[in-house]
Amino acid sequence: MLELFQKGGPLMYPILLCSVMALAIFLERIWTFRQARRGIEQLSREIESLAHRGHIDEALVVCQRHDSSLARIFIAALRAAGRTRDHLKTVVEEVGSRETAPLEKYLGLMGTIATIAPLLGLLGTVFGMIEAFTVISVQGAGTPATLGGGISEALITTAAGLSVAIPTILLHKYLTSRVERIALELEEYSLRLVDLLGN
Repeated sequence: MLELFQKGGPLMYPILLCSVMALAIFLERIWTFRQARRGIEQLSREIESLAHRGHIDEALVVCQRHDSSLARIFIAALRAAGRTRDHLKTVVEEVGSRETAPLEKYLGLMGTIATIAPLLGLLGTVFGMIEAFTVISVQGAGTPATLGGGISEALITTAAGLSVAIPTILLHKYLTSRVERIALELEEYSLRLVDLLGN
């Protein structure tokens, strides 16, 4: 494996860096999503129960002790309790959009890595072919052995670039779908509270 990496030429290093960054982003986002969803179902049940009984101040205290996106959305809704449902819904949507935006952090960078990796592989291909044609111009048609170095570099970097890009695209799609699911969950819990608090 190390021998293939070395044969791929200098562009293998930025391709390797792309793969490390993509993996780091994926693991960090998975941890963040897990934290974002931790305990929100239980919080929702507790706050709905308190709101149903009219214990708004107690519900606010519970939310203030809970560090999560849902708790911050609930705080905004509880502070606007007694207003019309439309007003409460607008408040919840505004806070919800602010709370879900950080979930998309680094996903743009991951998409960029997925785009750049095959381009780096293609650039390596071009450099490899230039090297092969340089050998031809200096030594004539030559033998497969003399051309092999440049062509090998071209093929290895292309394969490496695609090997990084394909899984990165799949992981990016997976993370994007997770963001959408979490946003839908937050919206569902928030609208249930709005129905209890609104006039």
